[in-house]
Amino acid sequence: MTDTIAITGASSGIGHAVAERFVERGWNVAPMARRLAPLDALAKRAPDRVLPLKCDVAEEDQVEAAFSDAAERFGRIDVLFNNAGVFPAGALIDEMALSDWQYAIDVNLTGMFLAARAAFRQMRRQVPGGGRIINNGSISAQAPRPRSIAYAATKHGVTGLTRTLALDGREFDIACGQIDIGNARTELAAQLGQGALQPDGTIRPEPMIELDQVVDAVLYMADLPLSVNVPFMTVMATGMPLFGRG
Repeated sequence: MTDTIAITGASSGIGHAVAERFVERGWNVAPMARRLAPLDALAKRAPDRVLPLKCDVAEEDQVEAAFSDAAERFGRIDVLFNNAGVFPAGALIDEMALSDWQYAIDVNLTGMFLAARAAFRQMRRQVPGGGRIINNGSISAQAPRPRSIAYAATKHGVTGLTRTLALDGREFDIACGQIDIGNARTELAAQLGQGALQPDGTIRPEPMIELDQVVDAVLYMADLPLSVNVPFMTVMATGMPLFGRG
């Protein structure tokens, strides 16, 4: 039986790279994103194994419909790569509009909750039951960047989501882990390699890693038997200043 993975935020960056690799490895893939065009291009490579799904993770009805369609098409969902996220413009707390804060909460935290809820529900009821949820956290779930209060708060919240899902999923054979990624070379993070604000107020370029290393890590976690879990994995450029922040 072919395994099935659902991937949120799959139209670009890490999500798209993960979708491409899983298609290459012969999985059934349900890529989800607000933009369908990049997903349709992916589906042309394996139309029998790829189901593109339009989904804004901040919208409950869209999330429920997307996961229902994926389960109906492939019969089950074995893995969720809970990846969709946004990085609001940097600001001190007294400079941040409530709408920017709320947008980060809606996508990075509520969106992760909604996708995890839909996947968890399906994994509980499918036969055989069980599955794996991999939440895309961030280095900022461990130590924040300057002027990143909304992003850092949501990613710390994702860690709480991961810990609780790992606990609550045990009796249903649902494993949950989190991958915290530092400075992967994507459109979203490209500016870090050019220059990033440091705690001392200077702007310095930071080392980057290629997407292949991140995808390899996600594939490793997904391929594990459900009797094994990686609760937390950090994949980062060796020289990035994680341990020197603050």
